[in-house]
Amino acid sequence: MQLINTKKELKSYLDSHKKTKTIGLVPTMGALHMGHIALVKKSVEENDLTLVSIFVNPTQFNNKEDLDKYPSTLEADLTLLKAVSDGIVVFAPSASEIYSGEIISKTYDFEGLENVMEGEFRKGHFDGVGTIVEKLLRLISPTRAYFGEKDFQQLQIIKKLVKIVHLPIEIIGCPIVREANGLAMSSRNERLDTELRQEAGFIYKTLKAAKLKFGTKSANFTMDWVKKQFNAHQKLNLEYVKIADVDQLKPVKRKNKKVKYRAFIAVYAGDVRLIDNIAL
Repeated sequence: MQLINTKKELKSYLDSHKKTKTIGLVPTMGALHMGHIALVKKSVEENDLTLVSIFVNPTQFNNKEDLDKYPSTLEADLTLLKAVSDGIVVFAPSASEIYSGEIISKTYDFEGLENVMEGEFRKGHFDGVGTIVEKLLRLISPTRAYFGEKDFQQLQIIKKLVKIVHLPIEIIGCPIVREANGLAMSSRNERLDTELRQEAGFIYKTLKAAKLKFGTKSANFTMDWVKKQFNAHQKLNLEYVKIADVDQLKPVKRKNKKVKYRAFIAVYAGDVRLIDNIAL
């Protein structure tokens, strides 16, 4: 397995593999789990070469403490990836290497996708995401790039990004991978103690129940019901619950049978922020 740390090395490697027909990119911030591995396996199945980036991007964190606490497990990550395929290429640059100067994000107009839900609570987050993803896509020029649906809003924004900057890259969303109790797999889960990690299964349990309610009730009724469930839960604090259409991520005013919707949620378990969503 090839580990590359600089853009120069990466360019040299890719130049030597110009005859490779298809390249799959899986961008990650490391601390890999089976959700990431599902993306990597799909890329390996669908492409001649798979490249996994491991980079904790500082410009997408609006909370420095959250950035400082983000887990770093490179050796364990490499072991997990090697078990999938010894042919995977890993690009793990430093912040100064990838940004080549001042570590700041570009400003994007994602036509409103960036202003709701995560964008409302994490100012500048999607500018940071867009900046690093654009850098990686331009550096690597993959055929396809893979992202998990746990970050569904991010997925829609990246699909918008490639249109805005005119990159001929297929963006592929992959289903959420969950722990045994239903908790969406996330690198942040490693910061939860055993009890809170088990309790956090309540998030998905509530989303599944909300999906059933949305079948017969209004969006407002369903969201109010979710809020009541978390108000009664002592160890989990709801930051938001939203029901929106999947394309524009606009809040539902009145249900339309021709429109697809998703419920989105952000919850604090102690000081660990967890997000999830479900198709309705």
